[in-house]
Amino acid sequence: MALHLVTVGLSHKTAPVELRERLAIPQERVEEEVQRLHREGEIPECLLLSTCNRVEAYAGVRDVDAGVESLEHFFARHANGSDVGPHLYRHTGAEAVDHLFRVASSLDSMVVGEPQILGQLKDAFHAAHRAGTTGSILHHAVERALSTAKRVRTETAIARSAVSISFAAVELAKKIFDRLDDKTVMLIGAGEMAELAAQHLLSAGVTHILVTNRTYSRAVALAERFRGSAIRYEDYKNSLVRTDIVIASTGAPHYILGHHDMARVMHERRYRSVFLIDISVPRNLDPNIERLDNCYVYDIDDLQQVVDTNKEERLKESERAAEIIREEVARFERWLRGRAGAPQIVALRSSVEQMRDAELARALDRLKHLPKEDRQVVYELARGLTNKFLHAPTVALKRALHDGDDTAVAILHKTFRIHDA
Repeated sequence: MALHLVTVGLSHKTAPVELRERLAIPQERVEEEVQRLHREGEIPECLLLSTCNRVEAYAGVRDVDAGVESLEHFFARHANGSDVGPHLYRHTGAEAVDHLFRVASSLDSMVVGEPQILGQLKDAFHAAHRAGTTGSILHHAVERALSTAKRVRTETAIARSAVSISFAAVELAKKIFDRLDDKTVMLIGAGEMAELAAQHLLSAGVTHILVTNRTYSRAVALAERFRGSAIRYEDYKNSLVRTDIVIASTGAPHYILGHHDMARVMHERRYRSVFLIDISVPRNLDPNIERLDNCYVYDIDDLQQVVDTNKEERLKESERAAEIIREEVARFERWLRGRAGAPQIVALRSSVEQMRDAELARALDRLKHLPKEDRQVVYELARGLTNKFLHAPTVALKRALHDGDDTAVAILHKTFRIHDA
Protein backbone atom coordinates (compact mmCIF):
# COMPACT_ATOMS: atom_id res chain seq x y z
CA MET A 1 0.00 0.00 0.00
CA ALA A 2 1.29 3.48 -0.92
CA LEU A 3 2.43 5.84 1.85
CA HIS A 4 0.98 9.34 2.33
CA LEU A 5 2.87 12.34 3.73
CA VAL A 6 1.35 13.99 6.81
CA THR A 7 2.60 16.52 9.34
CA VAL A 8 1.39 17.56 12.79
CA GLY A 9 3.02 20.29 14.85
CA LEU A 10 2.95 23.71 16.44
CA SER A 11 4.98 26.87 16.02
CA HIS A 12 5.34 30.47 17.18
CA LYS A 13 2.19 31.19 15.15
CA THR A 14 -0.01 28.75 17.07
CA ALA A 15 1.50 28.23 20.54
CA PRO A 16 2.96 30.40 23.32
CA VAL A 17 6.62 30.03 24.21
CA GLU A 18 5.76 28.23 27.47
CA LEU A 19 4.15 25.37 25.54
CA ARG A 20 6.88 25.28 22.90
CA GLU A 21 9.47 24.99 25.67
CA ARG A 22 7.59 22.06 27.21
CA LEU A 23 7.42 20.18 23.92
CA ALA A 24 10.92 21.02 22.67
CA ILE A 25 13.12 17.95 22.17
CA PRO A 26 16.84 18.34 22.98
CA GLN A 27 19.08 17.44 20.06
CA GLU A 28 20.63 14.52 21.92
CA ARG A 29 17.19 12.94 22.42
CA VAL A 30 15.77 13.33 18.91
CA GLU A 31 16.91 9.88 17.70
CA GLU A 32 15.42 8.18 20.76
CA GLU A 33 12.09 10.02 20.41
CA VAL A 34 11.75 9.44 16.67
CA GLN A 35 12.41 5.71 17.19
CA ARG A 36 9.74 5.67 19.89
CA LEU A 37 7.25 7.39 17.58
CA HIS A 38 8.11 4.93 14.81
CA ARG A 39 7.66 1.93 17.10
CA GLU A 40 4.71 2.90 19.31
CA GLY A 41 2.79 4.84 16.67
CA GLU A 42 3.32 2.11 14.08
CA ILE A 43 4.45 4.78 11.62
CA PRO A 44 6.59 3.46 8.74
CA GLU A 45 8.54 6.71 8.18
CA CYS A 46 8.93 9.71 10.49
CA LEU A 47 11.22 12.57 11.49
CA LEU A 48 11.03 15.19 14.25
CA LEU A 49 11.95 18.84 13.75
CA SER A 50 12.45 20.73 17.02
CA THR A 51 13.65 24.36 17.16
CA CYS A 52 13.01 27.29 19.49
CA ASN A 53 10.06 28.34 17.32
CA ARG A 54 8.52 25.03 16.22
CA VAL A 55 8.12 21.35 17.05
CA GLU A 56 6.85 19.23 14.16
CA ALA A 57 6.50 15.59 13.16
CA TYR A 58 6.59 14.57 9.50
CA ALA A 59 5.52 11.06 8.62
CA GLY A 60 4.86 8.66 5.77
CA VAL A 61 1.74 6.68 6.73
CA ARG A 62 -0.52 4.09 5.12
CA ASP A 63 -3.72 5.35 6.73
CA VAL A 64 -3.92 9.15 6.88
CA ASP A 65 -6.46 9.45 9.71
CA ALA A 66 -4.75 6.82 11.87
CA GLY A 67 -1.35 8.41 11.18
CA VAL A 68 -2.50 11.89 12.18
CA GLU A 69 -4.06 10.45 15.36
CA SER A 70 -0.78 8.73 16.29
CA LEU A 71 1.11 12.02 15.87
CA GLU A 72 -1.47 13.85 17.99
CA HIS A 73 -1.01 11.26 20.75
CA PHE A 74 2.75 11.79 20.57
CA PHE A 75 2.35 15.54 21.21
CA ALA A 76 -0.26 15.00 23.93
CA ARG A 77 2.10 12.60 25.74
CA HIS A 78 4.90 15.19 25.72
CA ALA A 79 2.68 18.09 26.79
CA ASN A 80 2.73 17.01 30.46
CA GLY A 81 -0.96 17.60 31.04
CA SER A 82 -1.34 20.73 28.91
CA ASP A 83 -4.15 20.82 26.36
CA VAL A 84 -2.00 20.83 23.26
CA GLY A 85 -4.76 19.97 20.75
CA PRO A 86 -5.98 23.53 19.98
CA HIS A 87 -2.42 24.63 19.22
CA LEU A 88 -1.64 21.86 16.72
CA TYR A 89 -1.89 22.18 12.96
CA ARG A 90 -2.44 19.12 10.81
CA HIS A 91 -1.54 18.89 7.13
CA THR A 92 -1.96 15.94 4.78
CA GLY A 93 -1.06 15.23 1.17
CA ALA A 94 -0.12 18.26 -0.93
CA GLU A 95 -0.73 20.58 2.05
CA ALA A 96 1.88 18.68 4.07
CA VAL A 97 4.35 18.97 1.18
CA ASP A 98 3.61 22.69 0.83
CA HIS A 99 4.14 23.22 4.57
CA LEU A 100 7.48 21.37 4.55
CA PHE A 101 8.72 23.38 1.57
CA ARG A 102 7.62 26.67 3.18
CA VAL A 103 9.39 25.77 6.41
CA ALA A 104 12.61 24.83 4.58
CA SER A 105 12.45 28.05 2.54
CA SER A 106 12.02 30.12 5.72
CA LEU A 107 8.65 31.54 4.65
CA ASP A 108 7.13 30.19 7.86
CA SER A 109 9.91 31.48 10.14
CA MET A 110 9.54 34.24 12.71
CA VAL A 111 12.11 36.17 10.67
CA VAL A 112 11.31 35.45 7.02
CA GLY A 113 14.46 34.57 5.10
CA GLU A 114 16.58 33.49 8.07
CA PRO A 115 18.96 30.68 7.08
CA GLN A 116 19.14 28.66 10.31
CA ILE A 117 16.07 26.53 9.60
CA LEU A 118 17.76 24.84 6.65
CA GLY A 119 20.53 23.44 8.84
CA GLN A 120 18.00 22.43 11.47
CA LEU A 121 15.96 20.48 8.91
CA LYS A 122 19.09 18.71 7.67
CA ASP A 123 19.99 17.76 11.27
CA ALA A 124 16.45 16.44 11.85
CA PHE A 125 16.64 14.26 8.74
CA HIS A 126 20.09 12.92 9.60
CA ALA A 127 18.88 12.03 13.11
CA ALA A 128 15.87 10.16 11.67
CA HIS A 129 18.11 8.42 9.13
CA ARG A 130 20.46 7.25 11.90
CA ALA A 131 17.42 6.05 13.84
CA GLY A 132 16.26 4.03 10.83
CA THR A 133 12.91 5.82 10.49
CA THR A 134 13.30 7.28 7.01
CA GLY A 135 12.33 5.75 3.68
CA SER A 136 11.76 6.78 0.10
CA ILE A 137 8.87 9.20 0.86
CA LEU A 138 10.68 11.28 3.51
CA HIS A 139 14.00 11.02 1.70
CA HIS A 140 12.53 12.46 -1.49
CA ALA A 141 10.39 15.01 0.38
CA VAL A 142 13.35 16.43 2.35
CA GLU A 143 15.60 16.32 -0.71
CA ARG A 144 13.04 18.34 -2.70
CA ALA A 145 12.49 20.70 0.28
CA LEU A 146 16.21 21.52 0.42
CA SER A 147 16.31 21.98 -3.35
CA THR A 148 13.27 24.27 -3.17
CA ALA A 149 14.89 26.34 -0.42
CA LYS A 150 17.98 26.74 -2.59
CA ARG A 151 15.83 27.95 -5.49
CA VAL A 152 14.07 30.46 -3.23
CA ARG A 153 17.36 31.86 -1.93
CA THR A 154 18.98 32.12 -5.38
CA GLU A 155 15.97 33.21 -7.46
CA THR A 156 14.56 35.77 -5.00
CA ALA A 157 16.02 38.48 -2.75
CA ILE A 158 14.14 37.23 0.29
CA ALA A 159 17.28 36.83 2.42
CA ARG A 160 19.29 39.77 1.15
CA SER A 161 18.00 42.57 3.37
CA ALA A 162 17.95 43.12 7.12
CA VAL A 163 14.73 42.60 9.05
CA SER A 164 16.16 43.05 12.56
CA ILE A 165 17.47 46.18 14.25
CA SER A 166 20.89 44.65 14.92
CA PHE A 167 21.38 43.39 11.38
CA ALA A 168 20.16 46.67 9.88
CA ALA A 169 23.09 48.35 11.65
CA VAL A 170 25.50 46.01 9.84
CA GLU A 171 23.79 46.62 6.51
CA LEU A 172 24.24 50.37 6.93
CA ALA A 173 27.89 49.95 8.00
CA LYS A 174 28.60 48.11 4.76
CA LYS A 175 27.17 51.05 2.81
CA ILE A 176 29.32 53.58 4.67
CA PHE A 177 32.60 51.65 4.53
CA ASP A 178 34.09 49.83 1.56
CA ARG A 179 35.38 47.11 3.89
CA LEU A 180 34.89 46.16 7.54
CA ASP A 181 37.84 43.88 8.27
CA ASP A 182 40.12 46.84 9.05
CA LYS A 183 37.58 48.74 11.16
CA THR A 184 37.44 49.09 14.96
CA VAL A 185 34.11 48.88 16.82
CA MET A 186 33.42 50.35 20.25
CA LEU A 187 30.55 48.92 22.26
CA ILE A 188 29.31 51.35 24.93
CA GLY A 189 27.00 49.66 27.42
CA ALA A 190 25.55 46.16 27.56
CA GLY A 191 22.19 46.30 25.82
CA GLU A 192 21.03 43.11 24.12
CA MET A 193 20.54 44.70 20.69
CA ALA A 194 23.96 46.32 20.86
CA GLU A 195 25.55 42.94 21.63
CA LEU A 196 23.66 41.40 18.70
CA ALA A 197 24.86 44.19 16.42
CA ALA A 198 28.45 43.55 17.57
CA GLN A 199 28.03 39.83 16.85
CA HIS A 200 26.72 40.59 13.34
CA LEU A 201 29.65 42.96 12.72
CA LEU A 202 32.09 40.25 13.77
CA SER A 203 30.39 37.87 11.34
CA ALA A 204 30.74 40.55 8.65
CA GLY A 205 34.52 40.67 9.10
CA VAL A 206 35.23 43.16 11.90
CA THR A 207 38.21 41.97 13.97
CA HIS A 208 38.82 44.80 16.46
CA ILE A 209 36.27 45.42 19.24
CA LEU A 210 36.57 47.75 22.24
CA VAL A 211 34.11 47.40 25.13
CA THR A 212 33.33 49.94 27.82
CA ASN A 213 30.82 49.89 30.64
CA ARG A 214 30.24 51.75 33.89
CA THR A 215 30.90 48.40 35.59
CA TYR A 216 34.42 47.54 34.45
CA SER A 217 34.09 43.81 35.25
CA ARG A 218 31.13 43.66 32.89
CA ALA A 219 33.23 45.32 30.18
CA VAL A 220 35.99 42.75 30.73
CA ALA A 221 33.53 39.85 30.46
CA LEU A 222 32.04 41.19 27.22
CA ALA A 223 35.48 41.91 25.78
CA GLU A 224 36.53 38.31 26.41
CA ARG A 225 33.36 37.10 24.69
CA PHE A 226 34.09 39.20 21.61
CA ARG A 227 37.87 38.63 21.81
CA GLY A 228 38.31 42.37 22.21
CA SER A 229 39.72 44.84 24.71
CA ALA A 230 38.04 46.38 27.75
CA ILE A 231 38.27 50.13 28.37
CA ARG A 232 37.40 51.92 31.58
CA TYR A 233 34.30 54.05 31.17
CA GLU A 234 36.03 57.30 32.20
CA ASP A 235 38.61 56.81 29.42
CA TYR A 236 36.41 55.75 26.49
CA LYS A 237 36.21 59.20 24.85
CA ASN A 238 39.98 59.20 24.35
CA SER A 239 39.68 55.87 22.50
CA LEU A 240 37.11 57.21 20.05
CA VAL A 241 39.96 58.58 17.95
CA ARG A 242 40.80 55.01 16.86
CA THR A 243 37.18 53.88 16.58
CA ASP A 244 35.29 53.66 13.28
CA ILE A 245 31.95 52.26 14.46
CA VAL A 246 30.31 53.18 17.78
CA ILE A 247 27.38 51.20 19.21
CA ALA A 248 25.78 52.91 22.21
CA SER A 249 23.30 51.12 24.44
CA THR A 250 23.36 52.30 28.06
CA GLY A 251 20.71 53.06 30.62
CA ALA A 252 21.82 56.68 30.97
CA PRO A 253 18.89 59.17 31.02
CA HIS A 254 20.89 61.77 29.04
CA TYR A 255 23.40 62.18 26.23
CA ILE A 256 26.76 60.61 27.12
CA LEU A 257 28.47 61.91 23.97
CA GLY A 258 27.88 65.45 22.78
CA HIS A 259 28.61 67.55 19.70
CA HIS A 260 31.62 69.20 21.34
CA ASP A 261 33.14 65.85 22.36
CA MET A 262 32.80 64.43 18.89
CA ALA A 263 34.10 67.59 17.21
CA ARG A 264 37.39 67.13 19.10
CA VAL A 265 37.50 63.44 18.13
CA MET A 266 36.89 64.16 14.45
CA HIS A 267 39.62 66.81 14.39
CA GLU A 268 42.10 64.31 15.82
CA ARG A 269 40.89 61.66 13.34
CA ARG A 270 41.39 64.13 10.48
CA TYR A 271 37.70 63.68 9.72
CA ARG A 272 37.85 60.04 8.72
CA SER A 273 34.30 58.60 8.62
CA VAL A 274 32.63 57.41 11.83
CA PHE A 275 29.38 55.44 12.01
CA LEU A 276 27.52 55.95 15.31
CA ILE A 277 24.61 53.65 16.20
CA ASP A 278 22.40 54.75 19.10
CA ILE A 279 20.16 51.87 20.20
CA SER A 280 19.37 53.53 23.55
CA VAL A 281 16.05 54.84 24.78
CA PRO A 282 16.45 57.62 25.92
CA ARG A 283 19.10 58.35 23.31
CA ASN A 284 22.76 58.39 24.41
CA LEU A 285 24.22 60.28 21.46
CA ASP A 286 23.53 63.94 20.74
CA PRO A 287 21.78 63.98 17.33
CA ASN A 288 23.67 67.23 16.53
CA ILE A 289 26.78 65.08 16.03
CA GLU A 290 25.27 64.35 12.62
CA ARG A 291 26.15 67.95 11.59
CA LEU A 292 29.86 67.14 11.73
CA ASP A 293 31.47 66.14 8.44
CA ASN A 294 31.73 62.37 7.94
CA CYS A 295 29.74 61.58 11.11
CA TYR A 296 26.81 59.27 10.43
CA VAL A 297 24.41 58.96 13.37
CA TYR A 298 21.50 56.49 13.36
CA ASP A 299 19.12 56.06 16.28
CA ILE A 300 16.68 53.19 16.84
CA ASP A 301 13.92 54.88 14.82
CA ASP A 302 16.25 55.29 11.83
CA LEU A 303 17.16 51.62 12.01
CA GLN A 304 13.50 50.66 12.35
CA GLN A 305 12.72 52.53 9.13
CA VAL A 306 15.36 50.45 7.35
CA VAL A 307 13.83 47.30 8.82
CA ASP A 308 10.28 48.29 7.82
CA THR A 309 11.36 49.07 4.25
CA ASN A 310 13.16 45.75 4.01
CA LYS A 311 10.16 43.89 5.39
CA GLU A 312 8.03 45.35 2.59
CA GLU A 313 10.62 44.17 0.07
CA ARG A 314 10.68 40.72 1.61
CA LEU A 315 6.90 40.55 1.44
CA LYS A 316 7.09 41.18 -2.31
CA GLU A 317 9.83 38.57 -2.65
CA SER A 318 7.82 36.08 -0.62
CA GLU A 319 5.13 36.17 -3.33
CA ARG A 320 7.70 35.02 -5.88
CA ALA A 321 8.96 32.43 -3.40
CA ALA A 322 5.41 31.11 -3.01
CA GLU A 323 5.24 30.62 -6.80
CA ILE A 324 8.44 28.57 -6.69
CA ILE A 325 7.02 26.45 -3.88
CA ARG A 326 3.80 25.81 -5.80
CA GLU A 327 5.87 24.63 -8.78
CA GLU A 328 7.93 22.32 -6.59
CA VAL A 329 4.89 20.92 -4.77
CA ALA A 330 3.31 20.07 -8.13
CA ARG A 331 6.56 18.39 -9.16
CA PHE A 332 6.59 16.31 -5.97
CA GLU A 333 2.96 15.34 -6.44
CA ARG A 334 3.74 14.13 -9.96
CA TRP A 335 6.55 12.00 -8.52
CA LEU A 336 4.14 10.55 -5.96
CA ARG A 337 1.55 9.71 -8.60
CA GLY A 338 4.17 8.08 -10.78
CA ARG A 339 5.42 6.08 -7.81
CA ALA A 340 1.90 5.01 -6.89
CA GLY A 341 1.20 4.19 -10.54
CA ALA A 342 3.96 1.59 -10.87
CA PRO A 343 1.74 -1.24 -9.49
CA GLN A 344 -1.04 -0.18 -11.86
CA ILE A 345 1.26 -0.39 -14.87
CA VAL A 346 2.41 -3.83 -13.70
CA ALA A 347 -1.24 -4.83 -13.27
CA LEU A 348 -2.04 -3.63 -16.82
CA ARG A 349 0.72 -5.78 -18.30
CA SER A 350 -0.23 -8.71 -16.10
CA SER A 351 -3.90 -8.51 -17.17
CA VAL A 352 -3.08 -8.51 -20.89
CA GLU A 353 -0.32 -11.11 -20.57
CA GLN A 354 -2.68 -13.47 -18.73
CA MET A 355 -5.13 -13.24 -21.65
CA ARG A 356 -2.28 -13.77 -24.10
CA ASP A 357 -0.94 -16.82 -22.26
CA ALA A 358 -4.40 -18.40 -22.04
CA GLU A 359 -5.03 -17.98 -25.77
CA LEU A 360 -1.49 -19.03 -26.64
CA ALA A 361 -1.84 -22.21 -24.60
CA ARG A 362 -5.01 -23.14 -26.48
CA ALA A 363 -3.40 -22.41 -29.84
CA LEU A 364 -0.23 -24.35 -29.11
CA ASP A 365 -2.32 -27.30 -27.92
CA ARG A 366 -3.79 -27.49 -31.42
CA LEU A 367 -0.34 -27.11 -32.98
CA LYS A 368 1.35 -30.03 -31.27
CA HIS A 369 2.31 -31.46 -34.65
CA LEU A 370 4.62 -28.51 -35.31
CA PRO A 371 8.33 -28.81 -34.57
CA LYS A 372 9.59 -27.15 -31.40
CA GLU A 373 11.30 -24.41 -33.41
CA ASP A 374 8.01 -23.49 -35.15
CA ARG A 375 6.11 -23.46 -31.86
CA GLN A 376 8.74 -21.03 -30.53
CA VAL A 377 8.10 -18.75 -33.53
CA VAL A 378 4.38 -18.66 -32.60
CA TYR A 379 5.29 -17.82 -29.00
CA GLU A 380 7.61 -14.98 -30.04
CA LEU A 381 4.96 -13.64 -32.40
CA ALA A 382 2.37 -13.53 -29.61
CA ARG A 383 4.87 -11.90 -27.24
CA GLY A 384 5.87 -9.26 -29.81
CA LEU A 385 2.27 -8.41 -30.67
CA THR A 386 1.45 -8.08 -26.97
CA ASN A 387 4.30 -5.62 -26.38
CA LYS A 388 3.28 -3.52 -29.36
CA PHE A 389 -0.36 -3.61 -28.30
CA LEU A 390 0.52 -2.57 -24.71
CA HIS A 391 2.70 0.37 -25.71
CA ALA A 392 -0.12 2.89 -26.35
CA PRO A 393 -2.27 2.05 -23.26
CA THR A 394 0.87 1.98 -21.06
CA VAL A 395 1.84 5.47 -22.24
CA ALA A 396 -1.76 6.62 -21.76
CA LEU A 397 -1.88 5.21 -18.21
CA LYS A 398 1.44 6.85 -17.29
CA ARG A 399 0.22 10.19 -18.66
CA ALA A 400 -3.11 9.92 -16.84
CA LEU A 401 -1.34 9.11 -13.57
CA HIS A 402 1.12 11.97 -14.12
CA ASP A 403 -1.67 14.45 -14.82
CA GLY A 404 -3.95 13.15 -12.07
CA ASP A 405 -6.64 12.33 -14.64
CA ASP A 406 -8.77 9.96 -12.53
CA THR A 407 -11.41 9.58 -15.28
CA ALA A 408 -8.86 8.32 -17.82
CA VAL A 409 -7.34 5.99 -15.22
CA ALA A 410 -10.78 4.55 -14.43
CA ILE A 411 -11.52 3.95 -18.14
CA LEU A 412 -8.21 2.13 -18.61
CA HIS A 413 -8.89 0.05 -15.48
CA LYS A 414 -12.29 -0.98 -16.79
CA THR A 415 -11.10 -1.63 -20.35
CA PHE A 416 -8.20 -3.83 -19.37
CA ARG A 417 -9.75 -5.29 -16.21
CA ILE A 418 -7.01 -3.96 -13.95
CA HIS A 419 -7.86 -5.07 -10.43
CA ASP A 420 -4.50 -4.77 -8.65
CA ALA A 421 -4.01 -0.99 -8.25
